[in-house]
Amino acid sequence: MVDLKRIFIKGGILSPSELKYIINYAESLGLDALHFGSRQDIIFPSHEKNEEVEKQFQNLSTSLISDIRYQNIVSSYLSSDIFNSTTWLSGATYLYIMESFKAHPQLKINIVDPKQQLVPLFTGQLNFIASSHEDYWYLHLRLPNWEGSQYYPVLIYSWDIAKIAKTIEEVYSGTEDVDVLFGLINEQLETNSRTLETDLKVSFHPFPYYEGMNKMGINQYWLGLYWRNNLYYLDFLRDFCDFCLDNRVGKICITPWKSIIVKGIPKESKLMLEKLLGKAGINIRHSLLELNWHLPVSDNEALSLKKFIVRDFDQNDVSTYGLTFAIANRNESNSYFTSIVVEKNDSPNIIKTFEIRSTYNVLYSEGFNPNNQNYIVYAQDVDKVELSGLLMELSKMYFEQLEVFENNINSKLSEQDLDLTNLKEVYQCSECLTVYDTDYGDAQMNISPGINFENLPTNYQCPVCESSKDLFKLVKIKL
Repeated sequence: MVDLKRIFIKGGILSPSELKYIINYAESLGLDALHFGSRQDIIFPSHEKNEEVEKQFQNLSTSLISDIRYQNIVSSYLSSDIFNSTTWLSGATYLYIMESFKAHPQLKINIVDPKQQLVPLFTGQLNFIASSHEDYWYLHLRLPNWEGSQYYPVLIYSWDIAKIAKTIEEVYSGTEDVDVLFGLINEQLETNSRTLETDLKVSFHPFPYYEGMNKMGINQYWLGLYWRNNLYYLDFLRDFCDFCLDNRVGKICITPWKSIIVKGIPKESKLMLEKLLGKAGINIRHSLLELNWHLPVSDNEALSLKKFIVRDFDQNDVSTYGLTFAIANRNESNSYFTSIVVEKNDSPNIIKTFEIRSTYNVLYSEGFNPNNQNYIVYAQDVDKVELSGLLMELSKMYFEQLEVFENNINSKLSEQDLDLTNLKEVYQCSECLTVYDTDYGDAQMNISPGINFENLPTNYQCPVCESSKDLFKLVKIKL
């Protein structure tokens, strides 16, 4: 990463026109593809420096291209309107907050919704996490040279986030306690903070499926695009930007999983987009076995190892629904956002004259929750051929834990808590949780009230996400 050029995309949000400008810059450098980074930035493959091109794209160079002093801001804007979210937190709120940052921060900043699972909550050094109070955020601090993490003692107002982040950068050096830091900030700023009444509680939910064409409300779709090798070719990206501009799609989002999400695709443009993807040979609807991996950028060895493990998973019919994985070089400063981590060990320095086989460590986060920063060592110094079996064992452990967790929840429900006579059986889409109720039918799909789910046509689809009929499950809901 030190040798690669990064372009900051604040919050992972950019317009099609901005992406086209970056594409022009990359083409002028003789490149034919781009990478995406885990902090929602754009990364250029290795290339020779060209001063004439740098001069031509001077605006881009001064405003977006990073150096080692600066960091990108991560946000969960991409999840608003398509995944679970805090009720008051809209896409417009993210955009206003991003606009309030007038300079590149020197600390890693995350601005995130705790109700979504696609963007990490705690991988920044300043983690602003939405509270239940409208326009107020928790601040989780994990500052350089601090031992462990601490929470800021008050909730922070949305429009104070940028100036508080800037002031923390200026005064945190030399402090090791959040109360001292709080006092220093209050000496310099007037803020609209709110009393911290309850601690942040983050619920665990399985990792979502984020690829393919999906319904968004009634008249719009959202699209997730993913490449196995994280090599996004400029010719296709240019055509895709033109499609967005021609069809009133205002924003393109980069995910921490090195993929793209585009929201607000008009219903009437869906076929046009499908033709564009088909002509470019773009495959969508990859297995979740493929999608839930974090890999280092431009690391062919890690990509090869992932392919090896995924092939074993596929041949053994292993489910990894809800789990996420990472492959990383062992480094004490690593901050992970996955359920399971495969760490490659360094070769001993004493061995210089001959090649030895790499060994790996396997770790998993407590409770398999990727937002839990406590990682447990499951195996050490194992060979590559042992990895698939170890990850399968952990996968089984995860599903056993889910069963115990569900049983514990159910055991806490008494008849006093839940009126068992007031339940109704309905069919629910397992992808987006849309309910089909016989009493109401489905007007959008021209299904009249009174028709049982079993009697629906075999080609019936979920009106929201277009999942097939066989993905609906019989459940009981409280009236």
